[in-house]
Amino acid sequence: MSDYALRWYSLTDEQVLALTELQLDRPQQNQLSELLAKNREGTLTPIEKQQLDELMQLYRHGLVRKAEALKVAVARATAPA
Repeated sequence: MSDYALRWYSLTDEQVLALTELQLDRPQQNQLSELLAKNREGTLTPIEKQQLDELMQLYRHGLVRKAEALKVAVARATAPA
């Protein structure tokens, strides 16, 4: 078993379920919304573009973690005891 798989197995069910609820924190969500709006308007500065790229990377990483956690949660619920 890989180190990656072992990390998931070491988590409790509660920890896995908590990871399925991952979200950006409120200030990050607000900043992302503002930057996306400015991006749609075409008014981003170079610094804001960099901030948007960084927030989008965090957002995508969170989505992957969330999907992985959901996969583990489903597997645990359906695996024979």
